[in-house]
Amino acid sequence: MLERPSGIPRQSGCYLFRNVHGAVIYVGKALSLAQRLPSYFQRAEALTAKTQALMAEATSVEWIVTPSELDALILENELIKQNQPRYNMRLKDDKSFPYVALDMRTEFPAPFTTRSRHVKGVRYFGPFVEVRALRTTIDELLQAFPLRSCTKHKFNYQQRIGRPCLLYDIGKCSGPCVGAVDAKGYRRLVDSWAKFFDGDVRQLRNLLTRQMTEASAKKHYEAAAKARDGLAALERAAGHQSVVLDDHSNLDVVAVATDGGRAAVVRFRVRFGRIIGRSVHLIDRSMDEDDVEILESVLPDLYGNAASVPPVVLVGSAASSSALMSQYLSELRQKRVVVAAPQRGKRRRAVELATNDALAVINRDSLRRQSDHNVRARALQEIGSALALAQPPYRIECFDMSHLQGTNYVGSMVVFEDGLAVKSDYRHFNVKEALGNDDVGAMEEVVRRRLAYWHDDQGATKFRRADLIVIDGGLPQLHAAQKAAVAAGVDGEVEFVALAKREELLYRPGSSSPIVLERGSESLYLVQRLRDEAHRFAISFHRSKRGKSMVASTLAGVEGLGPARRERLLAQFGSLDSLRATTFDEFEALSWLPGDVARRLYDHLQAPSRPRPAKGSPHDE
Repeated sequence: MLERPSGIPRQSGCYLFRNVHGAVIYVGKALSLAQRLPSYFQRAEALTAKTQALMAEATSVEWIVTPSELDALILENELIKQNQPRYNMRLKDDKSFPYVALDMRTEFPAPFTTRSRHVKGVRYFGPFVEVRALRTTIDELLQAFPLRSCTKHKFNYQQRIGRPCLLYDIGKCSGPCVGAVDAKGYRRLVDSWAKFFDGDVRQLRNLLTRQMTEASAKKHYEAAAKARDGLAALERAAGHQSVVLDDHSNLDVVAVATDGGRAAVVRFRVRFGRIIGRSVHLIDRSMDEDDVEILESVLPDLYGNAASVPPVVLVGSAASSSALMSQYLSELRQKRVVVAAPQRGKRRRAVELATNDALAVINRDSLRRQSDHNVRARALQEIGSALALAQPPYRIECFDMSHLQGTNYVGSMVVFEDGLAVKSDYRHFNVKEALGNDDVGAMEEVVRRRLAYWHDDQGATKFRRADLIVIDGGLPQLHAAQKAAVAAGVDGEVEFVALAKREELLYRPGSSSPIVLERGSESLYLVQRLRDEAHRFAISFHRSKRGKSMVASTLAGVEGLGPARRERLLAQFGSLDSLRATTFDEFEALSWLPGDVARRLYDHLQAPSRPRPAKGSPHDE
């Protein structure tokens, strides 16, 4: 039975239920996914018969975040038409959003609205949501660019009698039926319509504004109100399509997001200016793979045939340097494909939307793995089997080092129990014995200090016994950990494994042959999480220590400012830059800082950057 997922976002969007075969069986939309989706995971008796049948068949649920509920409505319509899910009963109506169409196969095309499928030779603009606003806009466009709007039968009749209809007399038709405009002039009017619906509304906006101003000046208030209403309708029509990039786009948006050892590539398929589908690829990565390498590794899976390749692909700035991507797609399509990284506008926002969606995919997958006990148990069993342990490790500790050119050496220990982080058991170590750039010596010292408590497994002191200790590094660090175990008198009692950073290879004591965990396995994912968490914890401690060291060295010459007061300053202001930006009055207001010390501190901090306040100023005593 499908369990309620974790990490549902609060934004609007669409959600898709899939069955055991991966087929989409229901598509819905919501103003807030976090409020809508939980309603499906109630007691069976609280659900309708249709929803009960849906939940009985569904095995997974996923979602796509959109900028607004209106965008979710459009996306839902497209996903339903694309997937034909069995529980979406609205498909029988097959309602589509309207387009404005111009039949370019005729000499004098007439604009019309349609919901039908695209026909070759007919140019389409849209889609649009508010039909009433669209019709008003068309009516106003006819005043600015008077195309004929009559039927073919009506056009032939007026042409036969040699007299135009009323629309010509009121200025809403250029009169092609009676030769008032030739084919070339009429084509210019058609081009103006195309220019407007391709996003350039300045010409029409200026025209309607001028009409409104002139009519008001002449006290023709009815005409002014009509122009005002047309201008408002134009603005509504231009603003409705927030999912639309430029009203006639045919492109893909591809984004890469990374989080530690995990990466996701999301592809949005944008056709006629709207998102009609997406694909997602989750990837296990090492620490050194960048966005370009990740993107290039999934290109064959993203694009398998020429029909799937659009003329333009939008990517993030980091991925825009991939020459291989442009070459691969161009050869596959047999035409040039532009790979671009937009810096502003709607296209840039589309890339950001895809990037945020990729991050949401990673977060959701991480939450799923962490919250699923069966997944965690499988990961621990795989680790135990791969390392030939007597039983799956319940408590795992991971060690990492951090320093800056051999200074401020620190170590970190993170703890996972049953595949979950136990942050209350995390520990920092200030390296005291290792000198210079000596990762091996620092690792030996830190592990030895931890193993000094190995036999105290009652939790009375700092540590409890671990089933497995992971050393972040290669064979030298592993040998250092073994040496520490000997020094601590626990040789043979500790299970060690070293994790090489780049290759993600595991090394066990007594063997130089690496152990390779299967790519994409739950065990590899858990080891990566351990490594990333230890690295993050070490880096954060090192930065904190380095900041304290910089503050201490900078303020060492201030009389009356000892270590305790420096610690309080750093705790309250956070950094040296914040201290330099603090005014004398703010220092003087500190109840625990004497006034004369506050004066010396302020003068000391300001001396390198700007001169002392002039005599007679509020800060001069």
